[in-house]
Amino acid sequence: MLHELTADGAAAWLEQHRVIRGSDVGIAFRAGVGLGLAVGAEIAAVATADPIAIVQLLESEIQPRWIWWDRTTADPLAAAGIRVIRCWDILTVHRLLQGGWRASIPGVWALHHGLSPDSLPTMGQLDLLSTADEGGDQEDPVQPDRHLRPEWVSGGWDVSPERLAKWAGLACAIAAEQSELLAERPLPDRARSTARSESAAEFLCAELTLEGLPIDLPEVNRIIAEAVGPRPTSEAEAIERRHRHDEVVLKHAPAGPRVDLRSPTDVRAMLRRVGVDVPDTRAWRLEQLRTVDPLVDALLTWRKAERIATTYGYRWLDEHVHDGRLRGQWTSSDGAAGRMTASSGLHNLPAEMRPAIAAERGHMFVRADLGQIEPRVLAAVSGDRALIAATANADLYQTVAATLGVQREIAKVAVLGAMYGSTTGESANALRGLERAYPTAMGFLEAAAASGRAGNDVMTVGGRSVRMWFDDSIEGNIDRARQVAAARGRFARNAVIQGAAAEFFKVWAVTVRGRGALIDARIVMCLHDELLIHVPEQHAGSAAELVDEALAEAAHRWSPTQGIRFVADVTVIKRWSDVKS
Repeated sequence: MLHELTADGAAAWLEQHRVIRGSDVGIAFRAGVGLGLAVGAEIAAVATADPIAIVQLLESEIQPRWIWWDRTTADPLAAAGIRVIRCWDILTVHRLLQGGWRASIPGVWALHHGLSPDSLPTMGQLDLLSTADEGGDQEDPVQPDRHLRPEWVSGGWDVSPERLAKWAGLACAIAAEQSELLAERPLPDRARSTARSESAAEFLCAELTLEGLPIDLPEVNRIIAEAVGPRPTSEAEAIERRHRHDEVVLKHAPAGPRVDLRSPTDVRAMLRRVGVDVPDTRAWRLEQLRTVDPLVDALLTWRKAERIATTYGYRWLDEHVHDGRLRGQWTSSDGAAGRMTASSGLHNLPAEMRPAIAAERGHMFVRADLGQIEPRVLAAVSGDRALIAATANADLYQTVAATLGVQREIAKVAVLGAMYGSTTGESANALRGLERAYPTAMGFLEAAAASGRAGNDVMTVGGRSVRMWFDDSIEGNIDRARQVAAARGRFARNAVIQGAAAEFFKVWAVTVRGRGALIDARIVMCLHDELLIHVPEQHAGSAAELVDEALAEAAHRWSPTQGIRFVADVTVIKRWSDVKS
């Protein structure tokens, strides 16, 4: 039933429907048009020029769990400074349920109504010219064929308060169906909890996109200039300078055809001419050969400067740094195992750039880095009692090494190799020791690998589906089929750990975000297992304590097995480069 409300009546309507803290409330709004609300099958339309002000009031007074379709709702709320506590993002939960990255509102609707994604209607010229009686009631968001009306999906949902209310109602209905699907997961309560934390992480991503990473402009300009020279005044100057930089390397090369240093094939051929024969030109491999020939040293030095010139040079600076902040688009899931991602090079900043990441005047960074997170997560999700006991040590690898009777580095490589499906040499021998010492954990990994090898999707402990893939090139090719199966096995083995670690990290991050609001502590970077928090200088000590407390809280809320010790290295710094290795 549709109710028409005044701005002052929205809170009373929610109270009438017994909405309390944490209750589900569907929402859709458009500035200058109005606000749509939904509670179960009941929907309400509020004609108002300032719907965000009403949302702010309801958030502060009631704190429901807002249900919305996607980031088109989260982004303007974040831009208005509303720090939403609880939410349910339908496309984010869809990715959790179905795996992968692709998700759209009409696609999700079709899936939940048993409709083929191949039959999704599109907005074309004929649709624009169609009359109202050709496709049923145009004020109904659902067509006679049960698909969502493309005119609504493409923006027509926000042209009136009544449409906003209906759009919020559809979101509420889909969220209820998603909750039922999550209830079918092996650990239903955990899966629902993951959906809530993943949605909160997506809202955090809206804030990260808006907030940006503080950057010292004079320092970043100095770093770029030191690596590649001053900003070129023309394209011709840029090309001439690139040739000069290339010559610093090529002068060490023996006579022969002109080498393109940006071509791995050319570089391998050049290296062979000085007696350096390598299967590839990856930096870690060449680093071991740096002293063999001056050419290798010059090539590695050139590569560092070239990376800054091509990826983090003046063009990158002009495109992505605005108002003293490095800005990029953030998302809460990479479409594989669910790690957070960012554009603009935020997740791949070279070490040379870190001195330029500096807290603003009157502020400090609190940097927190989870220690040995993947093996601790393995202990938690497998329930291996011996590995759980090993987490009591701040240096888990040292405990494992003592158990196996090997050096720490060998134990570390063996543990990581067990999770990534790759061990050689002494670590391969240590792997057999791991199987004896930690049979439950190793069995957990092997079960995931076997599922992947067979082409079956795997699932994280939080209920995320991780899809496997098939390769048409294996048809009739036994060797290729074995290679593909082995690759799937390695991927699956790691995905159940990496995915669970990503879920734990996001629980930690959203906990820090929520607890930090009172002292204006704002997360500005989520880098795999690392948080960077920007906080007023007088609250830096409190923020550091808060991060540790939030870690303990996140471990209690997330860990499927109690008794796991999670650790983090927490430091207060002015620049990101101040972190000591």
